[in-house]
This record gives sequence, C-alpha cells and structure tokens, in this order.
Amino acid sequence: MLDIKLFRKDAAAVEKKLRTKDAQVSLAPLLELDQHIREKKTKVEQLKATRNEASQKIGEMKRKGEDTTSLMKSIDGLSDEIRTLDTALAPMEEQFNIGFASLPNLPMDDIHVSPDPKDNVVIKEFMKKPEFSFPFKNHVELNEKLHLFDFKRGAKIAGSGWPVYKGMGARLEWALINYMLDIQVKNGFEQIIPPVLAKRDILFGSGQLPKFENQQFKVHDPDYQLFLIPTAEVPLNGMHFDEILQEEQLPIKYTAYTPCFRREAGAAGSQERGLIRVHQFNKVEMFAFTKPEDSMKMFESMLTSAEEVLQGLGLHYRNMLLVTGDMSFASSRTVDIEVWLPGQNRYYEVSSVSNCTDYQARRSQTRYKSKDGKTEYVHTLNGSGLATSRLMVALLENNQHADGSVTIPEVLRKYLGGISKLTPK
Repeated sequence: MLDIKLFRKDAAAVEKKLRTKDAQVSLAPLLELDQHIREKKTKVEQLKATRNEASQKIGEMKRKGEDTTSLMKSIDGLSDEIRTLDTALAPMEEQFNIGFASLPNLPMDDIHVSPDPKDNVVIKEFMKKPEFSFPFKNHVELNEKLHLFDFKRGAKIAGSGWPVYKGMGARLEWALINYMLDIQVKNGFEQIIPPVLAKRDILFGSGQLPKFENQQFKVHDPDYQLFLIPTAEVPLNGMHFDEILQEEQLPIKYTAYTPCFRREAGAAGSQERGLIRVHQFNKVEMFAFTKPEDSMKMFESMLTSAEEVLQGLGLHYRNMLLVTGDMSFASSRTVDIEVWLPGQNRYYEVSSVSNCTDYQARRSQTRYKSKDGKTEYVHTLNGSGLATSRLMVALLENNQHADGSVTIPEVLRKYLGGISKLTPK
C-alpha cells in the first residue's frame, strides 16, 4: 500500500512514477473520491459536535425544569442526517480502498524507465553458455529415455500443467530442495514450514489481492475462505501480520520450501512444454523484515545467497535489473536471475529478488518500535532461493551427453547416495 499522505500531498509526482510501471494509471478518480469522502466525514464530525452541544444543553434545561421538546426533535434530525451520511460513506470508502489498494508500489529513483522487458539491464554474468559437439535435446526429449517425469499421468490426475515426478526425477527434485535449504540456513535464514493455504487478508497483505485474484486457486468450501499460495512469500509476509516488532528483533530472515500454485501457465507451444510453465511447482523462498535504512544491504545479501545456489551447480546465468514496466506489483526494485536453457534457446528466470520497501508492511500493518519509542513500518524483501522446475530443466539440458545421459552436479550427490549420473533406460 502506498503512503496515503504522499498521495494527498503530491499526487502529480506519485502518478508520474506509477505510470512508469503502468501507463494506464490515473489518480484523478481516486483524488476526487477522496475529496468527497473527507468532505462528508468533516460534515459528520460537525453534526456530531452540534448534537453533543445540544445534548448538553438539554441536560441543563431538564435540570432547570424547562421544556426540551423542540431541542429533542432537532437532535433526532441531526441523528438522521448523520446516519444518512454514514450510509453514503460506506460504499464510497470501500470503492476508494479497492482502488487505492490496486495501485502498485513506486519504483526506486534509479530504475530505468521502460515498458519493455527487452530493456532490462544485464548487471552480471556467471560462466559461459555451454557448447555441444552433438545434437542436444530439450528436457522433454531427454525424459523419453530417463523417465523422470510423467506428464500424461499428471494430466490424467489434475489436467495439463500438473507434472508427476517419479523415480530419480523425484529424488533429484528433493536433492535440489535440500541443497537450497542448506545454503539458505547456512546464510542465516530461519527455516519455516508454513501453511500452503492462506486467508484473504494475508494475500492482500503481500499484494496478491485484489488485483490478481483471477490468478489464484481458491478453496470452494462454505466453512473456509482460503487460497492456495502462489509463493511462500505470502505466508512468510503474513508471519508478522498486524504486529509491532522491537528494533532489536530486526532483521528477521526466513526461508521456506513450499509447493506453489498459479493459474496462469503461459503460452502453449514447443518452448513451453514440460516443466517450463506449470500450475504447481516447488520453490525455496527467502524473506526478510528490516529497518528501512538496512533494506538495500539485505537486498544485496539475498541476491548473493540466490547466486550461491547456481554457482554451486555450475550453471551459466545472468542477473537482470528490471525496468519499471517489468517489475512486480509490490516491488520497488527487482533483479531477476536467469539461467540459459539450451533446449529453449533462451534464458528463463529461476529467481527474482525484490525490495518491496514499506509497501507490503502498510498492507499488513507490520511495524517496529525503535529504541526512541517511535513506531515505523518495516521494509520487506523476498527472493526465490530458487524455483526448482526451470532449475531442473537447466540441470538436465546443460549437463547432457550424446548418449542421453546427464551428469549430476557434485553438490547434489550427497543427497542421492553418491549417484553421479542419470542413465537412459
């Protein structure tokens, strides 16, 4: 949530920055609605003050034995007018709150302004693209002989976009998850196992609702109003919903493995087959609560932690500082880490590290009390550490051999009983 004081103080500047993320943003309707609401609230307060004065006068008149009939009627009229205004205010405030909550976070001042992801800035590269002396295969083709995933039976169970991992595919997936958790815990993140279902206000707090409700999976149950989480960012942000932390508790660093669920599955086609875009995928998430002045230091630390995963796996990747138009809704600064997938002949994101400043904290009312007693909003940061589905694709496609076998990175072998290679059956 944006700071409403800034919205009211300098709406033109706020609108200009918001339009760098969404060119369709217009604050005029919200400003007009806000003005009407404030005018009506002022009127209500005036009427209540008048009513209170009249009530006091009635008390004095009664003590003197004077007739209060006329004044009582005027109070009844004031009460009716107040009720009418309150009734009119309720839908106006609801409309404003929905509109205001649908505004994205402001990008930081140094972020390049562009609506086109092609203008994202490469700020780092690690290793080089692999070169093959044989006709290489994509992961779907490799799977025909390795039998790691069963896409047909997954579709039988839940429809397309819900893969089944089996045999060494399932074991390699768990090896990746354990490897990544070990790195994040080593780097000072406390491991959490959160619920994979969350209430509406928790999704609102992280910025998933109301704008992206049509991308969420909901539980249709008369007793529960819950959503399947699209990322562990949602419950981790909700860990301190409506809390006031103490300054000495900060920073708080969490990591969690969860399955993630998203309705949006991208375009169909040969490049989007298999594990590239799915409705359910596994992810290790990093999340942090910090003091505002410490959030950029934490951002760099989380980015380094995500990179450590890929460096240990020996995969070529690049870091992309996203332009304003490609940043997520709640983010003020984002760097995507993209790995090279030979079978798709392109880079794909496997991690996204974002500084959301105080945007999620305002929505979640997560604050901290400084040592001088002042209460302020924390800054929140999130980052994939990492998402496994595309990482699995990267491992298979970048480490393949001419016979269809795949070398397993050394850092994963201890989780697999020493197995060093996947061999076609």
